[in-house]
Amino acid sequence: MIVYRITTEKYSKKLSASGAANRWNEEGQFVIYTAFSRSLASLEMVVHRAAIRPRINYKVAVINIDVQKSQMKKIDEEQLPESWRSVAAYSALQSIGSQWYIQNKKLVLEIPSAVVPQESNYIINTRHEMFDSKVRVVSVEDFFWDRRLL
Repeated sequence: MIVYRITTEKYSKKLSASGAANRWNEEGQFVIYTAFSRSLASLEMVVHRAAIRPRINYKVAVINIDVQKSQMKKIDEEQLPESWRSVAAYSALQSIGSQWYIQNKKLVLEIPSAVVPQESNYIINTRHEMFDSKVRVVSVEDFFWDRRLL
């Protein structure tokens, strides 16, 4: 499966995670957020506008995750709280993601995008035993921000 991650040039070639808390993980949990498509990855970044610095070079990391569906845990929208797309739901979503991370049974967590719920984002557990052998950057592409989006 091919997924996409937009990041600054500095972090584009290496698959690393900061451990910072986010929508689906708690502080100290080392995960990589990726998207189904380049355009969804772009939209995800736009909704976090404070993180975009237009003067910095951005890249799209094209990532191959070489696993069967059995190594992916899928969360459907029906399994989520009613207000799951709101910031107020972060703690509930962090709890769901944290359980997946701590159990460490599946390499990938597939979740609906809060921006486009009909499409998926994929969270990769960098501490999973299969991470080093099954996840790799296959290419890095130039990316530019159309100023109309910012």
